[in-house]
Amino acid sequence: MGTNARIVIIGSGISGVAAAQRLHKAGFHNVRILEATARSGGRVKTGRFGDNIVEIGANWIHGPSEENPVFCLAKQYGLLDPEALTPENQAMDVANHPPWVSNIFSSSGRKLNTEDVLPAQDLFAELMYESSEFASRGGEPWHSVEDFIRSELPRRAAEKWKDINAATRCLQLCMISTMLKAECCVNGTHSLDDVGLGACGLYKTLPGLDCTFPRGYESLIKSLMSELPGGLVTYNHPVCSIHWNTEKRENAVMVECDSGEMIAADHVIVTVPLGYLKKHHSTLFHPPLPLHKMHSIQRLGFGTNNKIFVEFDSPWWDADCEVIYLVWEDEDTMLYQVPDVQRSWIKKLFGFTVLKPTERYGHVLCGWIAGHESEYMETLPEQEVLHAVTQLIRRFTGNPTVTPKRVLRSQWFHDPWTCGSYSYPRKGCSAQDLENMMEPLPTKTSHSQPLQVLFAGEATHPCFFSTVHGALLTGWREADRLISHYSSIRPSEPIKSKL
Repeated sequence: MGTNARIVIIGSGISGVAAAQRLHKAGFHNVRILEATARSGGRVKTGRFGDNIVEIGANWIHGPSEENPVFCLAKQYGLLDPEALTPENQAMDVANHPPWVSNIFSSSGRKLNTEDVLPAQDLFAELMYESSEFASRGGEPWHSVEDFIRSELPRRAAEKWKDINAATRCLQLCMISTMLKAECCVNGTHSLDDVGLGACGLYKTLPGLDCTFPRGYESLIKSLMSELPGGLVTYNHPVCSIHWNTEKRENAVMVECDSGEMIAADHVIVTVPLGYLKKHHSTLFHPPLPLHKMHSIQRLGFGTNNKIFVEFDSPWWDADCEVIYLVWEDEDTMLYQVPDVQRSWIKKLFGFTVLKPTERYGHVLCGWIAGHESEYMETLPEQEVLHAVTQLIRRFTGNPTVTPKRVLRSQWFHDPWTCGSYSYPRKGCSAQDLENMMEPLPTKTSHSQPLQVLFAGEATHPCFFSTVHGALLTGWREADRLISHYSSIRPSEPIKSKL
C-alpha cells in the first residue's frame, strides 16, 4: 500500500472529513486537510439562537434509512431521537416532501382551511412528480420545469377545477405560486425556469421520514473528527492555487496557500463548493481545467436558499402545526418572482417550518427564502429583516400586536467560501456534466501520473447532489479511488515508479 503517499484535502466540510477518515482507517498517515475558515463542517453549521441551537446550514437527514450513510453514522454515534430510529419512520417514502401538518394564512389576514387549497396542492404534486419522470423517458419536450408547469397547468386546472367557482379557482392559482416558491427553496434556485426538465429527474430520494439532530448537525462532524488524529486539519489556511501536472515527478502537485506556503503532494482532493469553483476555477488551477470540466462547472446550477429564524413568546399557529404557508391573493398568474426586489423581497418567503418539539425549542419558526430576493435579504441590517418579518406576520394573521422576540438569518450567498447554498440541475445540463464533475485529473488519456487532482462534494454526486449524504459518499468515493489505486500496485514495484 502507498501509505506514505502525500494527500492534501482542500476543505473540511463533511466530504473532506469523510475522505480523511476513510484514508486514515486504510492506513494512509500522510493526510492533511487545509480549511479556509476557523471551523470544520462547511455547510453543516449549527448556531445559537437565544437559548436554542439551530441549523444555519444543512437541516435534515433526507431519507433516514439503512441506505443513507449519514443516518447509519448518526445511529452508530447515538445522535438521534428514538422515534427517528423506528422501522415505521425508516419505511415511510416521502420523496422529499414530508406529509407535514400545515396552517395556511392569506394576505388579507385570513386563516384558511387546509381543504380550501387542497385542489392546488394535489395538482402541483402531480405536475412535480411528472416533471421528474422525463429523465427516465429520455425526452425533454420543454426546456425547464417551469415551462412544463406553465404549459400544462391551464388545461389541467380547467379540467379538474371545472366545478369550482371563480374566486376559489383564483385562490388555487395563488396557492400554486406559494408552492413554486417552496419548490425554489427545495432546489436552491431563483426560479423553476432555471431547473432543467430532463435533468431534474436525475435526483434520487431515499425512504424515511426526514429527521433532525437533537444536538445539532455539527454533532455528526464532531463525531467523525474524533476518529482523526489531532492536528490533521490546518484552519484559517486558504488555498490560492493548485499546480498540477508539474515537471518535477517527485512533486506531482504543488498546493499554494494564501500565506505563501507551498505544499508538495502526490494527490489533492478538492472538496470546495460548486459556487466557489464557478467563481474561482480560472485562478485555482494551473494549468487550467480541461474544457469539458470547465463547461460542466458553468452548466450546473448553484443557488441560494436562506433561513430566517424567528422566536415568539407565544405561538400564533396551531399546536400540531409543522409548516405555515403564506398565500398572496394577488399572485394568481404564477408571477412568483418579485418585480421590485428591494421593496418587496419578503414576498418570496413561502412560509415557515415550525421547530419541534416545542419543549426543546420554545416558539421558534424557520422562514425559507430562495433566489435573488434571498441574496438581497442578506445585505440588509438585521433590524430591517426583523421589521419586514414582523409586518408580514401581522398582515397574514390579521393581528397587529404579534411581535417576534428576535431573528437570526443565514447568509450563504455572501459567504466567500460557499457563494451560495447548494447545487441543482440547471436547464441545459445532463448526467454527463455530473460525470465530468467527478472525473479526476489528469484525464485517462494522459500519460502523466494518475489521480493528481480528485473532486468530491455534493455537486459531484450523480443522484444525491445538494445533500449531506451525497457529500459524504463522494468523500468516501475519492478516498476509495486512492486506496484501490495503491492496492493495485504490486508490492514488488517501487511506489516511486507510479508517482
